[in-house]
Amino acid sequence: MAVTLKDPHDGDLAELSEINVTPFIDVMLVLLIIFMVAAPLSTVDVGVDLPTSNAQPQPRPDKPLYLTVKPDLSLALGNEDVAREALQAALDGQTSGDREQRVFLRADGVVPYRDLMAVMNLLRGAGYLKVALVGLEDTGQGSAIAATPRP
Repeated sequence: MAVTLKDPHDGDLAELSEINVTPFIDVMLVLLIIFMVAAPLSTVDVGVDLPTSNAQPQPRPDKPLYLTVKPDLSLALGNEDVAREALQAALDGQTSGDREQRVFLRADGVVPYRDLMAVMNLLRGAGYLKVALVGLEDTGQGSAIAATPRP
């Protein structure tokens, strides 16, 4: 029969499987101090020469062509009502066939977005690709609305 006289707790250390995070924290604190000292030194004013614009401002048309979408979803070209089927012919008559002329599209606030996009698709189908949306401002006189073209 074998007998051991060695006490298991007399100085033999058991292995630990946990990582020692103290050196890691020390290194991180030293790096934090280095970056805190170095960060203000790296902010240096650098002169930047931005290019100037050579584009000429676009002249405003003498008589803008307004297409209005009314609350009942009918269309008006200028002050005249026009059917959706006759929109291309009416536009060609107003612009003398110049499809490069900009069409200002305006609508009341109650016109749904999908209906406004349907009118824009009609314009695109008619060959008028230059469409400008018009912002409507309340003039403070009840339901009177002033149109302000936005280039």
